[in-house]
Amino acid sequence: MSAGSNDFLSRVPDPGVDLGVCPFTVDRVAMWHRWDQLTLLHWPYEPELVQSLLPRGLTVETYDGQAWVGLVPFIMEVRSAKGRVLRWPFRFPETNVRTYVTGPGGHSGVWFLSLESSRLGAVPGARLTYRVPYFWSRMSASRTGSTMSYASRRRWPGRRGTASRTTIEIGSEYSAEELSSFDHYLTARWAMYGSWGKSLLMAYATHEPWTLHRATAEWADELVAATGLPQPTGKPVAHWSPGVDVAIGYPHR
Repeated sequence: MSAGSNDFLSRVPDPGVDLGVCPFTVDRVAMWHRWDQLTLLHWPYEPELVQSLLPRGLTVETYDGQAWVGLVPFIMEVRSAKGRVLRWPFRFPETNVRTYVTGPGGHSGVWFLSLESSRLGAVPGARLTYRVPYFWSRMSASRTGSTMSYASRRRWPGRRGTASRTTIEIGSEYSAEELSSFDHYLTARWAMYGSWGKSLLMAYATHEPWTLHRATAEWADELVAATGLPQPTGKPVAHWSPGVDVAIGYPHR
């Protein structure tokens, strides 16, 4: 479905499926990630606005008639396919701006509007291999008690100085019974897309169900608007997680 269509896809929960559990495994693991000390902030957008930023072949997903865009800061750990620590520094802050899409094969996944990394070596590799828009940024992520703080300022490429700052107060943990289909819509995603010319790439990313906490946020962000979307307004839907271990598959068309 091409950009500009009004036939957006609504993710309708199947009452017989646990949306928080990945329904498959990755047989050929390219690398292992740890997405640690992770925050998800989400705002609603008109689907037409988000669709206009997607490549041909991807259709924005909606929930209750709205597309959702997330600002997701966390600490990344990277290990080899066999689980070994890599030689270069393997633990560093990242932040992504993301939305949720369905590809031409009907697979639901994440489309990254941008990704910030404090590790320069990760930027060209991810851009070339997974065809996602990584940027090198000066970043920090730290926790004091129940307060988590993240900061980012872009170095290269793109508009230098684009910044984001988020402070999270971590609340109580959700029980599995408390999590709604909307909570799973915003957090439980098992694939990611990239774009290579006129072709799409997809890679699977599988992990155990999230441990999610309630959270309240204070934020000052330029990253979402830097993607071409209007500046988000209003209180975001906020989740925090201590993290998950993730099996990343190889990209394929």
